[in-house]
Amino acid sequence: MSEILNSAVQSVRQSKAAWCRFITGNDTGTTGSHQAGFYVPKCASELLFDEPGRKGENKEKTVQIKWQDDFTTESCMKYYGQGTRNEYRITRFGRNFPFLQDDNVGDLLIIAKFTEKDYVGYVLSRDEDIDEFFATFNLPPNETNQLIDVSGIVMPDEKIAQLLFEFVNRFNSFPETKTMATGARKCFNSAYNIAETALKSSPDEILLNWVDTEYRLFRLMEEKVYAEVMSKPFGSIDAFVQTANEVLNRRKSRAGKSLEHHLADIFTHNELVFEEQAVTEENKKPDFLFPNADCYHNLQFPADDLIVLGAKTTCKDRWRQVLTEADRVVVKYLFTLQQGISKNQLREMKDSQLKLVVPHKYIGSFPQEFQSEISTLKDFIHFVKGKQEHFPRHYFFHY
Repeated sequence: MSEILNSAVQSVRQSKAAWCRFITGNDTGTTGSHQAGFYVPKCASELLFDEPGRKGENKEKTVQIKWQDDFTTESCMKYYGQGTRNEYRITRFGRNFPFLQDDNVGDLLIIAKFTEKDYVGYVLSRDEDIDEFFATFNLPPNETNQLIDVSGIVMPDEKIAQLLFEFVNRFNSFPETKTMATGARKCFNSAYNIAETALKSSPDEILLNWVDTEYRLFRLMEEKVYAEVMSKPFGSIDAFVQTANEVLNRRKSRAGKSLEHHLADIFTHNELVFEEQAVTEENKKPDFLFPNADCYHNLQFPADDLIVLGAKTTCKDRWRQVLTEADRVVVKYLFTLQQGISKNQLREMKDSQLKLVVPHKYIGSFPQEFQSEISTLKDFIHFVKGKQEHFPRHYFFHY
């Protein structure tokens, strides 16, 4: 765990309230609609004020925010309630504030409150740090921009809560990742009566709901599995550290694999032909290969009809891994839950012929001039289907 990440985690745990979200192009001005400071949703208003703002009134307070354990800004917590506005913002960071640059798009912003006047702020840039922060608090990437639940208590609605508890009660230890992902999907689909048609008409929204549900399910499973361990004192510091590392490592490894499992189910219900972890050159294994390895290794199969998709929850550092996984495929795709990436990184991706696929609701967090080049999950499915429809169905399996 890096020094900054460790400080961020400890600060969140010790704070009165803490909040995080990805820095977007709107924050830095790269979307063309720059607003003053960082927008804070109403659900996180207690981070700024003890009492919610009243419509028709503005209010503000000056605070000290210490950033990265290094420097302090005299910033302003504001509520805009007059006229048509009804929003909270944190403003006034000074001219030389280093975290409102284009390269910060996609970084994770964390702000923790200690007193009414004293705050700390952190910005995490590395994928590994962001993933570990999420794992520490068992926080889904799509559930940022709200107060961080340090207790880990989950409050889903009554019907899905019952289904989640029923699933957990079937196990005395952690089931395989695939079993957990399947269970989460079944719980969500059953609780909200998700029809087969929804997996084709709204794959972006369904996927995010599955990811969220699995995080909730995983929390409940952790509470059950570790209940006895946590009820007894640890015999030594080493025993405590070993258990803590076990928890964090399981959280991190599960997050990436579960995303692949959910995507695979979406692709299956959309009747796409694909293979997971198919072996290409030098034993490389892309997350998804359309249609399959047999077609890939038969040089008579048109290279233009081969499609590679990587799947990574965050990708600021990891996107280059996808480039080396299939030599026959020139243009590669990467699905991510990352909310925003800098212009420089997006230019690098474009130059490397890598195209992003993100949930529809995240498109707006990317710089405006790149948004048209980013595919939604639904768009990507349509693209693959268009490639595959001009082949007879059996054609994929005769190589």
